[in-house]
Order: sequence, then structure tokens, then C-alpha cells
Amino acid sequence: MIKPIAKQFHSLNNCLLISCFVFFFFSCGNETDSKQDRLVFRYNEHKNIGSLDPAFAKDNADIWAVNQLFNGLIQMDDSLNIVPSIASHWKISPDALTYSFKLRKDVFYHKHHLFGTDSTRQVTAQDVKYSILRISDTKLASPGSWVVKNIKSIDVISSDSLHISLNTPDPSFLGKLTMKYCSIVPREIVEHYGNDFRANPIGTGPFKFQKWIENIKLVLRKNDTYFEKDNSGNSLPYLEAVAISFLPDKQSEFLQFIQGNLDFLNSLDASYQDDILTSKGELRGKYNQSINLIRGPYLNTEYLAFFLDSESSEMQSSLLRQAVNYGFDRKKMMIYLRNGVGIPANGGFIPKGLPGFNDSIGYSYNPKKAKQLLEQYRTETGNSNPKITLTTTSNYLNFCEYIQRELQKIGLEVSVDVMPPATLKDAK
Repeated sequence: MIKPIAKQFHSLNNCLLISCFVFFFFSCGNETDSKQDRLVFRYNEHKNIGSLDPAFAKDNADIWAVNQLFNGLIQMDDSLNIVPSIASHWKISPDALTYSFKLRKDVFYHKHHLFGTDSTRQVTAQDVKYSILRISDTKLASPGSWVVKNIKSIDVISSDSLHISLNTPDPSFLGKLTMKYCSIVPREIVEHYGNDFRANPIGTGPFKFQKWIENIKLVLRKNDTYFEKDNSGNSLPYLEAVAISFLPDKQSEFLQFIQGNLDFLNSLDASYQDDILTSKGELRGKYNQSINLIRGPYLNTEYLAFFLDSESSEMQSSLLRQAVNYGFDRKKMMIYLRNGVGIPANGGFIPKGLPGFNDSIGYSYNPKKAKQLLEQYRTETGNSNPKITLTTTSNYLNFCEYIQRELQKIGLEVSVDVMPPATLKDAK
């Protein structure tokens, strides 16, 4: 049995793998929109946000919202360079075991009556210590606890400086600190709300919490005292608000986008991708005046994996696995099933863009070679009619049916078994 696992159609001896592009679609709006409307950024999430507590920000939907509400010591810029955020600068000891951070003095929490007379207060080194140690608390059960496992101690030197000591050197430590798990939170607010902090977030981010009706709407408003500025010295953010809806149906989302009720789409559903994109992945002419398309590389891997613990004798044969890899055209699959959104994975498991990528290894479409390998398998095993099953979910059914048709052309019988995502996840 071959089980689809994640995202890319590259290929190795036991994987069929594609590198992807990320597509962002922005509505251009129209002249009748009010100025106020254009200052509200509206987008949709297909599933409800689970929590606005950064300690639980493990899914993209949660991370995107939490990123507007909270800051960490450091962050990544749009080129994935590590740059200051709440920390103005830092030093690393020669043995790479101690990280010394100096904090900005102009970072304040969103207003809340628990802060007293001023309804806010400055972020301190004690807040940083509390926030980082909080996610290691087993009672909290944060999925980000692994990020801080290598921390030996955190020593507060003054209100705006602290040392973080590690057990062993870790070149990835600063990168881990940029994760939203490590966002800085105020202790008194967290302890006041307890588990309800998930729906009453107070942070330092560019937007502050306004309203959350779960599964319906989340609204964030501009933080007028936010500390970051653009290159011209203008205060950020430019927007007045962010409004997030939770329509589960992608066709309804697309309709809302076309009607101008949403400003942004970050993915395309197969039901309408042919309407909006050409086979080369370009925007169709009828949308040129209403949609801005931003396209760029995105590290994402989609692949099918051979289940080697299967009782099927076919899966034990490297000849048959190689025949499968040679037996379908990844380039044609990307053009016609993904409208050119993605890179055919003909260069091994490491995707294009990462060190180690080598397009001279892996598999390219070679039906003649696939037939030879399949015939060799029949001769050596005596199995004249090999069969395999592709187990998938509805999201990848079109890919699997394409591969089914291609492999049947070389003489391999393929059946496709569709099951709910949760069932497939349990099986994996």
C-alpha cells in the first residue's frame, strides 16, 4: 500500500515526491470603498483558531493571529534574518553557552485595568524569564516546550537585561526564540485569567484584542502605542484593524473574495483554480483589474510514501517501487493538476532551494524503463498481475487518480482507497 503523507511529489526509492510555490491573492478593491474600509484587513481561516495564547501557537491559523498580538525577544525579517524585537541587541559568549539580552525601554503592554493607574506597563526582564519558563511548565502542557529544553537557567541582571544559559551549545537557539511560543506575556494577566487567557490575550503586538466569537469572527484593533516604526520613522501598523472570518467552505471563501468582502487568499481550491489561473500558473486576464497575485517560493513538500510494513509482497520489491517512480510524469501533473504551482520533484527527497539538492539524482519520467522493471519483477517473483493500493484523502484524490491512470498504462493495476483525514492520520 502507498500512503500519501504530506506535501511535495519528489521521488526516492520509497517516495514519490513536488516543491511548491506560495500564492497570495489580494483584492484590489474599488473606488467606492471608504477609506475606513481600506484600513481594515479581512481574511478567512477554514478552521477555528484554537487559542490566542502564544504558548499553544502551533498551527498556521493560530500563529498568524498570535503574531499580531505578541512580540518575542527577537524575530525574523522577510529574508529570514534574525533581527531585534523587544530585545534591542544581544551578545553570545565565546563558548556559545550564554546569551545576554538588552531590552528596549519603549515596549509597553496593551492596556488593561489590572496594570493600575496607567492601564499599561513597560516590559521587563522578569517578564521575559516568566514567559520562557512558562512554556516549560508540564502543567501548562505547551506543545512548544521542546524549544526551551536546552535552557539551563535564566538570570535577570536588571529590569532591562538578562542572561540565558544553555546546557549545551545550540546554533539553532536564536531561531527557536523567534517562534511564537516564546512571545512575552505579562504574568499578572496570565495568572488572573488562567486557562481563559486563550480568549483574553494581552501582549505588546501591533494589534490588540477586540472581539472573538469562536467559529464566526475575530477582530483585532490597532495598538496606538506600538513601538516599531518603518524606515521613514512612521509609526506602525498602518492598518486600523484586522478582521478574521471562519468560513469552512473554500468555494464560499472564494465567492466572498471575488465580491470584495475579503482582501486576501493564501491558497487555491481545485474547484476554482482553473477559473483563476492558466496552466502556467498565471492570473487569467479577466481578473487583472480586481486581483493582485504575489507568487514566490515556499518550502513545502507533498509526497506519497511506500508502506514497507505492509503484508503486500509488491511493497517489498525495490523493482516495483522503482517502476512506480519512473511510471508517471511529474511535470505534466504539476501543469494540469496544479496549474503550474510547484516544482516537479525529480531530484531526490531534498527540495529545490535547500543545501544538498541535486537534480542529477532521483527519478524522471521513463515509461519504457518502468515497463522493463515491471516485467523483471514478474519474471523474478512469478506474480503476473501485481496490484497496489493508493490510500489517500479527498484533498489528494485528483493526484492519486492521475497516478493510477499513468501506472495502469505500464501494466500495473492500481486501486485508490479514499478515507477521512483523521482515519489516515491514525493509520500512519
